[in-house]
Amino acid sequence: MRNLLADTRPLQNPHFRRLWSANIITVIGAQMTLVAVPAQLYSMTGSSAYVGLSGIFGLVPLLIFGLWGGALADALDRRRLLIVTVIGIVVTSSLFFVWTALGNTNVWLILLTFSAQQAFFAANQPARISILPQLLPSGQIPAANALNMTVISAGGIAGPLIGGALIPVLGFQWLYFADILLLLPTLLAVIGLPSLVPAGAQKKKAPGWRSVIEGLVYLMGHKILLMSFVVDLIAMIFGMPRALFPQIAHESFGSSMSGGLAFGILYAAIPLGSALGGVFSGWVSRIRHHGLAVILCIIAWGLSMTGFGIAVHFATGAPDHWLWIGAFFLVLGGAADIASAAFRQTMLLTAASDEVRGRLQGVFFVVVSGGPRIADVAHGAAAVYVGTALATGGGGILVVLLVLLCALLVPAFTRYRVEPSVE
Repeated sequence: MRNLLADTRPLQNPHFRRLWSANIITVIGAQMTLVAVPAQLYSMTGSSAYVGLSGIFGLVPLLIFGLWGGALADALDRRRLLIVTVIGIVVTSSLFFVWTALGNTNVWLILLTFSAQQAFFAANQPARISILPQLLPSGQIPAANALNMTVISAGGIAGPLIGGALIPVLGFQWLYFADILLLLPTLLAVIGLPSLVPAGAQKKKAPGWRSVIEGLVYLMGHKILLMSFVVDLIAMIFGMPRALFPQIAHESFGSSMSGGLAFGILYAAIPLGSALGGVFSGWVSRIRHHGLAVILCIIAWGLSMTGFGIAVHFATGAPDHWLWIGAFFLVLGGAADIASAAFRQTMLLTAASDEVRGRLQGVFFVVVSGGPRIADVAHGAAAVYVGTALATGGGGILVVLLVLLCALLVPAFTRYRVEPSVE
């Protein structure tokens, strides 16, 4: 059983433990906001196309500030960068609260505020991940990644369930207010970190786009790492139907247009699977064939989304029965996704030097976060023409076919292996 359960050695480090513990609370609030924004947009417009449009407003700042944030994380004290960006996230959450409390009915004001929040979030993440090798020995990096992803997943369960249930009762503004309060523990945790200056930072000028390009050039020269991004983009763009959850919950499973239990269940199911996968992640550190493991995990993800699409198709007439079947497939997908992410993140952290680690984490963040936002746009548009069931299930089938094609075209990725950590 000890070999199956998560490796908790990183929690012996006081700085990692404080960050990890604070994130348990903060992620719940963040997920409540991520649920509230699309629900508010759908409530205001009645259109999944507008919900999908939030993907564009989130994607552009993620691309720009995710990459530039990686360059900043390689040139500045990462502790200071974390403090500034967390404060920025608090401010934008406060703006959500103010706009909604004042009775705003302007969709574009919500979208622009969401875009600003995503910019601060994007600049925060490369520094947050790249500090792990500065805080922990290399042998604990896979376990730290799994622990971090488990917290994110657990928050993704509680946040949507709480948010989905409370939106009809309290309204959107109080969910935004709760997010403000729940961000404060993480702000205190990053303030308590020691100085975390990256290697070679004193020799670098103020980071610009030349620094970003240098990181991209470094990545292009490492085919295995590059392919890890390609297969994840395939999985997310074609296989992430979250933009359709408000419409599916309303039309297929009987929720109101502004939220409800089915709405919360759909948003919580994938994080639930990820959390369960993280709890039982002890096996991850013992796997040597990381490339093959990633391919198999993404195939499992695609098949799970296909199963969810089938459940949505047959939901008419028996919504309660098919809701739980659909949620089961989403849970399976979440478990496959966290395993894939743990392998890909570990490959990236251990293969790169500290001088470029922030920039590569910026690329990683852009891919991991940008892919689902492209999916928001693609699925929102596709559902208008082919319906939610076919957009979801067909996307899952495309994931499987395209990932198998990648495995055939780049066999070196499938053969990639590492020695298991002994630390």
